[in-house]
This record gives sequence, C-alpha cells and structure tokens, in this order.
Amino acid sequence: MTGHELEQCILEYGKDIYSFCRYLARSPQETDDLYQDVFLTAVRQREKINYADNPKSYLLSVALRIWKNKKRKSAWRKRIADMESLTEYTPMESQSSLPSPEDHVVDGETRRMVRRAVEELPERLRIPVLLYYMESLPVTRIGEILKLPRGTVLSRLHQARKLLKKELENVYDEEKS
Repeated sequence: MTGHELEQCILEYGKDIYSFCRYLARSPQETDDLYQDVFLTAVRQREKINYADNPKSYLLSVALRIWKNKKRKSAWRKRIADMESLTEYTPMESQSSLPSPEDHVVDGETRRMVRRAVEELPERLRIPVLLYYMESLPVTRIGEILKLPRGTVLSRLHQARKLLKKELENVYDEEKS
C-alpha cells in the first residue's frame, strides 16, 4: 500500500474506525490512543496491506487485536501489582446537541437504551454485534477477524439478539408501568 492509498483509507474509513474504537475503549482518552495505534500499525505495515483487499476490515481487525492485547496486559498487571484501573467507565451519550422535535427525542432515547444494552453484553457477544450491525461486515469476514468459524459467529449473534430482546423488553415494560 502506498502512502497515498493509506491516506485514502484514513479519509474513507477513519470515522468508522474511530467509532469502533470508541465502542471498544469506552473512554475518550483510550479511544484516541487506540485509534492512533491502529493507524501507526497501518503505517508500519503498509507494505503488507493490499489496498484492493478491503482495508477497512483489516483496520478493524487491527483495532480489535490491539484492544485485546491492551486489555490482557492490563489484567496481567492488575493481577501482579493489584493496581487500580486508571480508566473509568463512562457511558456514551447521544451526539445530538440541538433540541429537536418530540419524535427525535424519543428516537434518541431509544438509541441510548439500545446502546446501553449492547454495552452490557459480554465481550464475546458484543464484538460480533458491533462488527455486524455497526460496521456492516459479513459473517464470514467477522469470523476471519475473530478467528472463529462462521457457525460460531452466527451463534453468538443469535445469543446476543436474544439477550438484547429480553433486556429491551424489560426496559420497555418498566417504562409502560
């Protein structure tokens, strides 16, 4: 991949990669660090990347690998030194800053409830859901990224949908009461 092609990737897929990093990291500082690490890795390995072979999914898999490695190192350090985590979980808020009509408010609240429910899924279910629905990746590509068989990805998506349905029905029922 040439420098120009890498620049095109950043322009074309930068927002999607950043959004995925935000869902993984859950904090602004960690999101920025992860996003920078993804593109630093891409710069270092640009000779190995084929621009014609869907660079977006490659960058998503790099983001996931870096995030898992950081998480694993953090857990290891925590076990060894029993350190407290420096990052705090902060739920993502809606991006809208302007007041809007009532239907937009309801839609925004629905999106927040869904986002919150997805964030509460176990990691093994959350990652496939994010890749499938947020990044619109096909199941086979998700399997390649996660190094899982296609059937396992489908199973995890099914499990996640069931949990989300149950959680969102509970929230909806509580609001009606």
